Amino acid sequence: MPVDAPDNNGHRARLRRRLFEGGPDALLDHELIEYLLALAIPRRDTKPLAKALLTEFGGIGGLLTADAEALARVPGMGETSVAALKAAHAAALRLLRAEVAERPILANWQALLDYLRADMAHHAIERVRVLHLNARNMLIRDELMNEGSIDEAPVYVREVIRRAIDLGSAAIILVHNHPSGDPSPSRADIDITRQVAEAGKRLGIALHDHIIMGAEGHVSLRAQGLI
Repeated sequence: MPVDAPDNNGHRARLRRRLFEGGPDALLDHELIEYLLALAIPRRDTKPLAKALLTEFGGIGGLLTADAEALARVPGMGETSVAALKAAHAAALRLLRAEVAERPILANWQALLDYLRADMAHHAIERVRVLHLNARNMLIRDELMNEGSIDEAPVYVREVIRRAIDLGSAAIILVHNHPSGDPSPSRADIDITRQVAEAGKRLGIALHDHIIMGAEGHVSLRAQGLI
């Protein structure tokens, strides 16, 4: 039965030791991906594949948020290695989402931004999500409302408000991403935000914010005085 070559075994043992002793910052991005892939492809040198993946997807954020089909198209990637990357991303998101769910959103704003950045900032298509909050501003539902193209995903005011009524939401937060990387709001972003805010106000549903995520950062429309 084939086994790892001694140099691969020794190299992986050194990576493992650095990770254990130095914590999450002890390994470079390509070393983290290399070791993760090695768990799925144990009899192969995974460093070249790790570097190729990071180049293809523009870094570790774009790589972990890439969909399974896109990952599978990269030469050398099979179902097991794709699953390893998606499992790592899912585990990270669950950790971040748990931190968001523990406290009222408005008192835990940075944790929310960290979660949204990890989940949305690097997506290649535009997605719209609505966070539903109860009267204590605790998260009760985080839903993907729509997804579209590389530069547009429709938002329907009636659907947003109807869903908030169905869930008994006291407040909502709109979130969407800009695949271009620039989170600056468009005129359409501002208009739809104000329409949702006005429709919700009539029914006692507050729009706390509309957050736009991008690889270059995020924008809060409330912080900019646009709500």
